Amino acid sequence: MFKRILIANRGEIAIRIINAARELGIESVAIFHEVDKKMPFVMNADFAYQLQSDTPKSGYLDIEQIIDIAKNSGCEAIHPGYGFLSENAKFSQACNDANIKFIGPKPHSIEVMGSKTEARILMDKAGVPIVPGTKEKIENFDEAKEIANKIGYPILLKAAAGGGGKGMRLVHKEEEFIESYQAAQREAIKSFGDDLVYMEKYIINPKHIEIQVIADQHGNIVHLGERDCSIQRRHQKVIEEAPSVVLDEDLRNRMGEVAVNAARACNYEGVGTIEFLLDLNKDFYFLEMNTRLQVEHPVTELVTNVDLAKEQIKVAYGSKLPFTQEDIKIQGFAIECRIYAEDPLNNFLPSIGKINYLQSPSGNGVRVDGGIESQDEISIHFDPMISKLITYAQTRDEALDKMKTALKNYKIIGFNNIIPFLSKVMDDNTFRNEWFDTSFIDKSFDNRILENDKIADNEDLALISSFMYLKNKNKKILPSTEHKISNWKNLSFKK
Repeated sequence: MFKRILIANRGEIAIRIINAARELGIESVAIFHEVDKKMPFVMNADFAYQLQSDTPKSGYLDIEQIIDIAKNSGCEAIHPGYGFLSENAKFSQACNDANIKFIGPKPHSIEVMGSKTEARILMDKAGVPIVPGTKEKIENFDEAKEIANKIGYPILLKAAAGGGGKGMRLVHKEEEFIESYQAAQREAIKSFGDDLVYMEKYIINPKHIEIQVIADQHGNIVHLGERDCSIQRRHQKVIEEAPSVVLDEDLRNRMGEVAVNAARACNYEGVGTIEFLLDLNKDFYFLEMNTRLQVEHPVTELVTNVDLAKEQIKVAYGSKLPFTQEDIKIQGFAIECRIYAEDPLNNFLPSIGKINYLQSPSGNGVRVDGGIESQDEISIHFDPMISKLITYAQTRDEALDKMKTALKNYKIIGFNNIIPFLSKVMDDNTFRNEWFDTSFIDKSFDNRILENDKIADNEDLALISSFMYLKNKNKKILPSTEHKISNWKNLSFKK
């Protein structure tokens, strides 16, 4: 097994990987920008090296500097987490060139599945069902408009190199096409440096279902069931669960088999996720592949009893999968809520600031994957996710009730967050008992109930703030230089 690995990431996912590595007897090396030097992931790592960069984001994207730190610190492998360089084929190749193992797929797999157009072509050849639309990049406006008329409205425009909902536009009729196409191009080149777009037939009222796969270096590929990720805002996930209540065993097996074939078609190694759209007729279509560990991986871990973070490291080392498809059994239900520093009453816009008070929930069947503590800052430089709250129980209703209680016990003071919204979703009848799809927040959820509860919530926060003030009134506050760092084995700064 590896003796030491570098984690090319930050926050809660860095802590998740540090813990997984530690359980495998592996030392961890963290990298951090100046703004993160007091963050928990830095203190939890065995070694920590500061990045030198003009901006925080550019530091975590500096391939050359990260490789250099990995070499100088004696790392045998690099784990990219998710986001940043996790789906960057050049980074994977740079690791290979430096004789450092990239804990993820090979460059070719990342490259082909990272391009939505190339992925559609490959999946079509592999017999994976795809949404009707273009398989190749659209080069000019006239061609795009002609294709749109052939496919039929509504259509969905997507950035060919994109993800996370960026460069995506829904077009309902021909009169909207020009403006939407140009807007998609502008956002695509701003986000990805590539203005090429492609289009798909828009599936009405779809669910977002994804299949978790894992593949070793010996040709073994196994799927670990599905996750329902249909509760989204701005095409980005907010609530995920496993398993999905709309899949029976036959459909689960068919989608799982297709996902395994998709992974095999791109010679995949490591953990990955095949994402599908599922329509009201329960026909499913390939959406994309995420060639990394997903944010929502904990729900799969809980219902399969497979530690995906540890297995990802083990297969990267060269170990064979310790289980077969027949060994994977789905038991119980798990729900994950992403706790964002966002204002649900203001279109979920980020709400940054300092955490003045933080109380995380706990208890049987409650898991919090977090990366911040009280007095930490939610920075403008990074994604505003605070943590992931996960609950597990034998039935979905029990898991939802447990989540409702956990959300009630989750207290954050310092800025707006989406906990009030999440709490109301747990009580929503459509979410509880009916077919909910990716348009749930926009079309099904009544935002007025949040307005009605805002005054009561503010009164609760005022009481907590008063309590904390009285509690700390006579307490000596140590300057930052007096904070203990005895749990660090070593702290190094790159000159």
